[in-house]
Amino acid sequence: MENIVLTIHLLLALGLIGVVLLQRSEGGGLGIGGGGGGAMSGRSAPTALSKVTWILAIAFIITSLTLTIIATNNAGGNSVLDLTLPEAGTPDTPAVDPNTILIPDLGNATTPAGQPAVPADSSVPATPPPAN
Repeated sequence: MENIVLTIHLLLALGLIGVVLLQRSEGGGLGIGGGGGGAMSGRSAPTALSKVTWILAIAFIITSLTLTIIATNNAGGNSVLDLTLPEAGTPDTPAVDPNTILIPDLGNATTPAGQPAVPADSSVPATPPPAN
């Protein structure tokens, strides 16, 4: 069902783009395009292209809402974070002391001064800087 609605949604988007590009510029949008002859007059009668644009736009919004409802129903109430981050303290992941500074293994990376980025003896944990 979702694939069918998504296909219709994509076709509506392409149709809406095409219909908008076919319309004549009437100006007034940031002062660019078209002539300003109708600036002081009333609105002209809607053309067939403007009616088709409205129909496609309304159908596009309806399919957008439908896709949102389908995605919400398929979500099952799970968060992405629930799937990727295990809880701290579980047997799979040890709890980390918040005062511990973790140093990533950078391999042979060096600083611009030519000094190793990671000390040779990485078994010694880094200590936080003294508090002022």
